[in-house]
Amino acid sequence: MKMIIHTLLSQVKEYKKASIVTPLFMILEVIMEMLIPLLMASIIDNGVEKGDMRHIYKIGAVMIVSAAIGLFAGIMGGKYGAYASAGLAKNLREAMFNHIQTFSFSNIDRFSSASLVTRLTTDVTNIQNAYQMILRMCFRSPSSLICAMIMAFTISPKLASIYLVAVLLLGTCLFFIMKNATGYFQQAFPKYDDMNASVQENVSAIRVVKAYVREDHEISKFKKASENIYRIFVKAECNLVFNAPLMQFTVYSCILLISWFGAKLVVSSELTTGNLMSLMAYCMNILMSLMMLSMVFVMITMSTASARRIVEVLNETSDIQNPDKPIYEVKDGSIEFRHVDFAYAVGSSEPVLKNIDLKIRSGETIGIIGGTGSAKTSLVSLISRLYDATQGQVLVGGEDVRSYDIETLRNMVSVVLQKNELFSGTILENLRWGDKDATDEDCKRACRLACADEFIERMPDGYHTYIEQGGTNVSGGQKQRLCIARALLKKPKILILDDSTSAVDTATDAKIRRAFAEEIPDTTKLIIAQRVSSVQHADRILVMDDGRISGFGTHEELLETNGIYREVYESQTSGGGDFDEKAGEA
Repeated sequence: MKMIIHTLLSQVKEYKKASIVTPLFMILEVIMEMLIPLLMASIIDNGVEKGDMRHIYKIGAVMIVSAAIGLFAGIMGGKYGAYASAGLAKNLREAMFNHIQTFSFSNIDRFSSASLVTRLTTDVTNIQNAYQMILRMCFRSPSSLICAMIMAFTISPKLASIYLVAVLLLGTCLFFIMKNATGYFQQAFPKYDDMNASVQENVSAIRVVKAYVREDHEISKFKKASENIYRIFVKAECNLVFNAPLMQFTVYSCILLISWFGAKLVVSSELTTGNLMSLMAYCMNILMSLMMLSMVFVMITMSTASARRIVEVLNETSDIQNPDKPIYEVKDGSIEFRHVDFAYAVGSSEPVLKNIDLKIRSGETIGIIGGTGSAKTSLVSLISRLYDATQGQVLVGGEDVRSYDIETLRNMVSVVLQKNELFSGTILENLRWGDKDATDEDCKRACRLACADEFIERMPDGYHTYIEQGGTNVSGGQKQRLCIARALLKKPKILILDDSTSAVDTATDAKIRRAFAEEIPDTTKLIIAQRVSSVQHADRILVMDDGRISGFGTHEELLETNGIYREVYESQTSGGGDFDEKAGEA
């Protein structure tokens, strides 16, 4: 718990002053509140009962000043408390978001995207509310309780002992109520992850949902996730519901006992009427302070689970780190795998890649083919250090990839992933993810190479056409070509296309391959594909099977020596090939 608190407080940063000033204003407000019952007692005992108007005016003026100071302190405490808590929330979100950007793919795999969204939103909001209550109520309530208790004992130790007993009994009961509620709150927030995952999946796949008329199924799934949260919070609130009646019972019991015993003391002249009124006021102060503290405990109880989840993200260490003395230049696009094994899960008994030995010369075009699950994507993911090899070495430009500065390596190894992502903004803005300083002409050249220029120029706004989030207003093939153009703008020494032309026809596919051969001959090109027509003209073709290299050679060599490749080729060409293959090769 100490580590959690230290991690969270390290994000207060520039809001330390506001965090210190807030409780000081709260304590000042309490002091002013404690003075008012004493001043009221003085007015009754020395003014009203003695008929001294001058004393009433004098003490009344002091009361007005005290109330004004208390009001000012309360306002300023609220202002700086809000400033400090909102600032902490801002810093936490920024720290988490920035830290997530450093994660490797394996780190991200440990957290679902829905869970990260929940931690950045709901969990941080809980911490913000708890921090504000701690700065204000957690200082105000104990100060008020202690001061009121001291003043009450100063006036009448006999009657003040009633408060002491009430506080001890009430505090014990609240402790057990909070303890029972804590477990339920800790269960609730992972359920938020499930609900957010359901929403995220539904929204991102809404076209599929509608195409298969599965709206009722999705509604049912969301309802189940929502009801899980509802049930847990009902259980927690069923514990907390005892707070209010317990507090009211204690308040009314104290008022009755103080009125009963206090009246007797007034009659016997052991207590003045003014002091009795002061004791009644302090009674309300003490019990209201306990009520506020119970609210703080509820908020802290809820936020403890959130705090743990936030700290998990902040303290997560990226599996992929820069070396102490990184290399900042990639000599060429040559690639070598030396006895490489790779597994996604640490300690996995069955690696995804097994004993990979492979040499690729700079500037070569390499086709990669294999069945689903043959680890083609896993293989190329090691080149740009999206993951690190479990065993062996991966070399780029003659150097181990772990020796390079990560940013330098990834700028020189451009990857177009299986799942193409475009961002909301114009086509030019999306293209400049590859090179933020690219000119309009650079962007157009990249689009020509990727055969994207033909459909862009048909759009009413051309390169200034706005792309919706996720690229929903362009087709799958158009999206793939824009992503290839974006990758080309990096001017990489290695270009990896991970099944990135699957949504384009073979004619366009052939044009893209021909443009690559003519325009970027020095760039090493790795093309993962399901269609033999996409890789058969490559310099060499790598055949993957169950995480191992089954064959590596030219199209003609593999037809003669590799059964897997020959079977795939024959199955795809026995029906006459792709519908436009001839056009593509023309």
